[in-house]
Amino acid sequence: MSKVKSISFDKMSLQGIDQDAELIPLMTPEDEEEINNEELPDSIPILPLRNTVLFPGVVIPITAGRDKSIKLINDANNGSKVIGVVAQTDEEVENPAFTDIYTTGVVARILRVLKMPDGNTTVIIQGKKRFEIQEITAEQPYLTASIKEVPETRPEKANEEFSAIVESIKDLSLQIISHSPNIPSEASFAIKNIESPSFLINFVSSNMSLSVEDKQSLLETNDLKERALETLKFMNTEFQKLELKQDIQSKVQSDMSQQQREYFLHQQMKTIQEELGGASHEDEIEEMKARGKKKKWNEKVAKHFKKEIAKLQRMNPQVAEFSIQRNYLDLVLELPWNEFSKDKFDLKRAKKILDRDHHGLDEVKRRIIEYLAVLKLRNDMKSPIICLYGPPGVGKTSLGKSVAEALGREYVRVSLGGMRDEAEVRGHRKTYIGAMPGRIIQSIKKAGTSNPVFVLDEIDKLSSGIQGDPSSALLEVLDPEQNSEFHDNFLELGYDLSKVMFIATSNSLNTIQPALRDRMEIINVTGYTIEEKVEIARKHLLPKQLKEHGMTKDQLKIGKKRLEKIVEGYTRESGVRGLEKQIAKMVRYAAKNIAMEEEYNITISNEDVVEVLGTTKLERDKYENNDVAGVVTGLAWTKVGGDILFIESILSKGKGNLSITGNLGKVMKESATIAMEYIKANAEEFGIDPSVFEKYNVHIHVPEGATPKDGPSAGITMLTSLVSLFTQRKVKKSIAMTGEITLRGKVLPVGGIKEKILAAKRARIKEIVLCADNKSDIEDIKQDYLKGLTFHYVKDMSEVLQVALTKQKVKNAKEL
Repeated sequence: MSKVKSISFDKMSLQGIDQDAELIPLMTPEDEEEINNEELPDSIPILPLRNTVLFPGVVIPITAGRDKSIKLINDANNGSKVIGVVAQTDEEVENPAFTDIYTTGVVARILRVLKMPDGNTTVIIQGKKRFEIQEITAEQPYLTASIKEVPETRPEKANEEFSAIVESIKDLSLQIISHSPNIPSEASFAIKNIESPSFLINFVSSNMSLSVEDKQSLLETNDLKERALETLKFMNTEFQKLELKQDIQSKVQSDMSQQQREYFLHQQMKTIQEELGGASHEDEIEEMKARGKKKKWNEKVAKHFKKEIAKLQRMNPQVAEFSIQRNYLDLVLELPWNEFSKDKFDLKRAKKILDRDHHGLDEVKRRIIEYLAVLKLRNDMKSPIICLYGPPGVGKTSLGKSVAEALGREYVRVSLGGMRDEAEVRGHRKTYIGAMPGRIIQSIKKAGTSNPVFVLDEIDKLSSGIQGDPSSALLEVLDPEQNSEFHDNFLELGYDLSKVMFIATSNSLNTIQPALRDRMEIINVTGYTIEEKVEIARKHLLPKQLKEHGMTKDQLKIGKKRLEKIVEGYTRESGVRGLEKQIAKMVRYAAKNIAMEEEYNITISNEDVVEVLGTTKLERDKYENNDVAGVVTGLAWTKVGGDILFIESILSKGKGNLSITGNLGKVMKESATIAMEYIKANAEEFGIDPSVFEKYNVHIHVPEGATPKDGPSAGITMLTSLVSLFTQRKVKKSIAMTGEITLRGKVLPVGGIKEKILAAKRARIKEIVLCADNKSDIEDIKQDYLKGLTFHYVKDMSEVLQVALTKQKVKNAKEL
């Protein structure tokens, strides 16, 4: 069996076979006459062709690859050089039998046999006459058959219709060649020089782009005129296709040329980028598409992504919007859509982690454990919005890391202090230069999951400016009913924040917008007692500082007594930040001695504490003036926790004027005025001569005048101080008080009770006077904080004076 090379009008296909071969001349009428006079043999070897049909007079090259075909060609080339060529009915058959070939074929003469470098044999053959197979006489070593000639009917030479058909074929052939860029111009020369009508018909039929069935049908047509008409019909169809193709090309030529120009420019840019080591834009887009298929986003987001990446493909990479669009798609791909870390529901383990990292803070720990318990039962609970409210240094921010570890979630933190631009929360619109997403979406991208523990630090220090109010923008973030579709201006898509556990921290509730405060669960994180501070220093602060200074626990030891001395003598705060600084000084003292190879006490003594930290700064006799009438200890709340303050009163000769000093606010001055007027109205009940108020000036002072002080909590303290002054009855030792007063002498409740209680314990106070309505606040405080304290709950000023003042007058007191 043989395999034919591709045939075209190009004679150079023959030259490619052998550069030294002479060109096969076109058939002349004399050659045709000679062929017609040749006698056909009775039996002939049959060479099946897979994908072409040979016509009489036509010269074609074929390549033989199978052993049978090669032997047939070699035998014929060494003998008569005549073979029978037929087409296969099915080109897929590798070893065709009689049933797999057409019965009509063409007798061919072998013109040349060439051995090719690849081992195949190429043979150039020329068709002679048509034949029909009568019978297969042999199948080995190749097909051999008995044949008979199939004559064709030719019209007379004077037949004008046939001549017109032949001329039409020639003209149409020339037009097809001129319209087909794939056909070389030499083909026109060949067509013009063909003199024989039958050879022209056969030559055109052989070279037309027809199927084997159509060509075989033309070959089997005995009437030459009819064959010419069928050939002309096929040629007309081919020519119409060419014209239609040219019309379409002319319409789109300008668009195509522009697209081709851009395509070639992009290809050049791609090559340059690859040479420089960078990826091409097409590669980036394909990579984005591949990443997009792996995302777990919903149908809405997927549709939006396809739309935006199609927009990127249409953009010119040189325009500024291209980089913005690419950054936008990078953000969409990097966000953890519907990707959640698995929560750990081991409540005992969670409690152990919280207790390990933080001493105290029982209310916060209880709330976290409750949240985990509900989440374990339902597994679909929206995360709560918790606000840890308390003074600095009590562990509000660091608590977030412990909560994240207990839950098995990622931890992210955003500091809101001083933020005044709404775009910091919601992001910028893409139309702005330098647009970027808000801090919320950026942090979610950084976390890599959609359910991290998210700490919003210093939420009370948000400010507003001309760029908007970020606290209002946080309303959507922290509202459990809205944050399932949080809208970021840059992202332009709703992002689900409902599974995020937000923990906000605040030093004060007064500066938080009421609507924002309403959306959070406020948990009061109060200060620590002295005992708690010592434990925190021993378990956390000292090991941390030793590690940070490159030391081990065997190189420095600070006992509980020394830690207690540091707490009492060198710190006055609710938290432990100042305590940590003092411990760091002790560690640096040891580190210096180690580095200089000097001796030092590994176990710190009192003398070492004084040597390193100096003399005690805060130890003072808070009751040194108890023998002086008019000195009372009050309790106050500050932003850094609870504190004690002294209120002093003194009389001087004058006309009854009231003076108030000590950097007091408006509310405290009003409390002093109310106390003074109440005493004047009830002087007889207190045993005070009313004429005293006209003979003496009263001066009230609150020490530490550099510190601003305000609030109603000092009302009963001022009144007690004034009554003590006028009656010269001293105040009991180790007693402090807090509460607001009215002109009728009623005592009103105040806030910050827990912080004030802790301040009282630090100051070694034994008794505390409170409004009866504050009893519920005392009951909410852990009992360990109340050890050693006695509480007096009062409703009226008379009860305060009865509890606070002694009956004994001050020695050597002047009679008023």
